[in-house]
Order: sequence, then structure tokens, then C-alpha cells
Amino acid sequence: MRTAEISRKTKETDIRVSLDLDGSGKSSIHTGIGFFDHMLTSFAKHAFIDLEVDVNGDLEVDGHHSVEDTGIVLGEALKEAFGDKAGIKRYGSSILPMDETLVMCAVDMCGRPYLGYDLSFTMPRIGELDSELIREFFYAVSYSAAMNLHIRQLAGSNCHHIAEAAFKAFAKAIDEAKTVDERISGALSTKGSI
Repeated sequence: MRTAEISRKTKETDIRVSLDLDGSGKSSIHTGIGFFDHMLTSFAKHAFIDLEVDVNGDLEVDGHHSVEDTGIVLGEALKEAFGDKAGIKRYGSSILPMDETLVMCAVDMCGRPYLGYDLSFTMPRIGELDSELIREFFYAVSYSAAMNLHIRQLAGSNCHHIAEAAFKAFAKAIDEAKTVDERISGALSTKGSI
């Protein structure tokens, strides 16, 4: 079973994430930030990951702690669920269109964190989500999951479309990376482990 349940409680947030890498895309997302819920729901659906996220954060301050800490906990859950990574493709990529928008995402579940990020938002907020927090989320996920994560906008002008294409491209890349390939014995690495 490639599953994980991670909880994290600080003075700023109380977060629980439960996921199943081999799910069907079912989700129950409650962060207190509507557009962020929409993005995480899209991620679960397109990654075919069953995902539950419950966040109680200090939204009276702003959304920063809730979004960043959710990224931390989701990254930890992904790392645990991927386990020793035996038999998986390890790499995944997607170039995802959404109307006028085109976003590329590539991941390597290599055990080394890195974020390459190039999305351009012209609006400071999308719904109740500060646009700048999208980078904070992906940074937190990449470092907590110990993955290389590259997200690049190739085209687009509508902020909603750019954000949604990024989350869906990330989902499709994760879906590919988690795929078990019977040709792979152990970890897909010349080192023998990832």
C-alpha cells in the first residue's frame, strides 16, 4: 500500500494530510481558502491520488502559513507514500494546455530537493489565494518530498488558467513518476538506490 497520513501542528496551523498514490482521484479538501481547495482537488483528480487535506490556519493573518505548511505536509506525505521508490518510473513530465495557457511541469523523485519555477501572474490574488503563495506551495512540496520540480509557463495570460494548468501539469507529472514499470528492478538508478 502506497499510502501516508501526516499531521503537523504549530502555533500557526494544524494540518492533516492523508493520501493514497494508487487511488482514483477522490478528494476531500478543506483549507479555508476556496481557490486553493479547487487547486488541490484538481491535483488529486488528475494525479489519480486519493487525497484528504484538513487545514486550520491563522487566516485572520493571511493565507501564507496555511498554504506553505500544507505544501510541507503534502510533500512529507508524498515522500512517505513513494517509499523506497522500487519499480517506479521516477521521472514524470507534462505539457498541459488550458485555453490560452500552456504550462510545462517535470519531476524527478530523486531524493534531492530543487524547485525551478517560472509562472507569471498579473493579478495579486486569485479568489482568496495570494498569487505569490503558489510558488511558496510548490517550493515547500519540492523540499519536503525531496524531489526535483520544474514548473514553467510557456504561454498564457489568465491567472486562473495559469494556476490551474500548473497544478494539473504537476498532477500529470506525479502520476507518471509514480507509475510502476515491470521492467524496473529496484530503484531506477545506477547507484542502486534513490
